Amino acid sequence: MSDAHHDAHVADHHDEDGGLHFSVKGYMTGFLLSVVLTAIPFWLVMGQVVSSSNLTGFVVLAFAAVQMVVHMIYFLHLDAKSQGGWNMLALIFTAVLVVIMLAGSLWVMHHLNTNMMPMAPHEMRVQP
Repeated sequence: MSDAHHDAHVADHHDEDGGLHFSVKGYMTGFLLSVVLTAIPFWLVMGQVVSSSNLTGFVVLAFAAVQMVVHMIYFLHLDAKSQGGWNMLALIFTAVLVVIMLAGSLWVMHHLNTNMMPMAPHEMRVQP
């Protein structure tokens, strides 16, 4: 009975071809990529390398998106082959929901900002 349990436990930690799901080299690669993908945006913001704050924000968001992919590949081990493709389908569904929520939130905030009543100049001086 214990041999069957041991075989099932070993099978949980191996791919179909017998390879391990994880390796120290893979984790170190993911860690180093994560550090670099964090340090570059930090340097861009703290050093005020780009004069436009909008462009800096978009660059930081792009680095964040790349870092999410690095985490999913190197730490969560998600790819098109794992779990028969169901992990990738769940990932795509989640990405679509996040894009819809972010786009909707930005759209609402933009329209609220443009449709707010402007304040008179004398009212603006009284504000804290």
